[in-house]
Amino acid sequence: MITISHVDKHYGSFQVLTDCTTHVDPGEVVVVCGPSGSGKSTLIKCVNGLEPFQKGEIRVNGTSVGDPATNLPRLRAHVGMVFQNFELFPHMTIIDNLTIAQVKVLGRDKAEAEQRAADLLYRVGLRIHAMKYPGQMSGGQQQRVAIARALAMDPICMLFDEPTSALDPEMINEVLDVMTELAQEGMTMICVTHEMGFARRVAHRVVFMDHGRIVEDERKDDFFDRPRSERAQQFLAKILQH
Repeated sequence: MITISHVDKHYGSFQVLTDCTTHVDPGEVVVVCGPSGSGKSTLIKCVNGLEPFQKGEIRVNGTSVGDPATNLPRLRAHVGMVFQNFELFPHMTIIDNLTIAQVKVLGRDKAEAEQRAADLLYRVGLRIHAMKYPGQMSGGQQQRVAIARALAMDPICMLFDEPTSALDPEMINEVLDVMTELAQEGMTMICVTHEMGFARRVAHRVVFMDHGRIVEDERKDDFFDRPRSERAQQFLAKILQH
């Protein structure tokens, strides 16, 4: 579904990604973890063209992301993205947040888009909040709305960029529960997260990054039980002790 081959990315003279290579098969859940500043978020933003890259190739369902001829808005319509800070339109109701892209990008009839939105809000436990505005909802609720909004576009895969990092601790599980359900239903997912309990429960593979490089790319059990690199061992020792 997703292939990342020898990708380099620079910000001016500063190299943020170096020779990154990995893949995600259909229905696979891959968790990307590592210390702050290791390039995790940049890597997944490259997957749907939100960040350009200078070397290598990324393909999503056969489409080359870096090809100048690729229609990136069309590609992004089929690659769901959930950000740290929700990115909802504050001046629109929740139902309108879920319908606007369906109508404008997918060309759906407004009634059909509203029915799809209502079904997804029910799925994430928020249907009764459809007429509220984002500012009237908790952070956990807003992030569940953001997930529903991404699903409304019928994506072939989902990208999560630290979706719980801006949430209060008691709100984290309500978002992770929705993500877990998606994984169990077979959604192809790349998740940048420090939630190692979620990774142990849901991931098929774990990609560990440090200083812009993929240091480990292992099956979940191998990564947690037998990390090969000293850097991954140090990271796990610090993050798992809490």
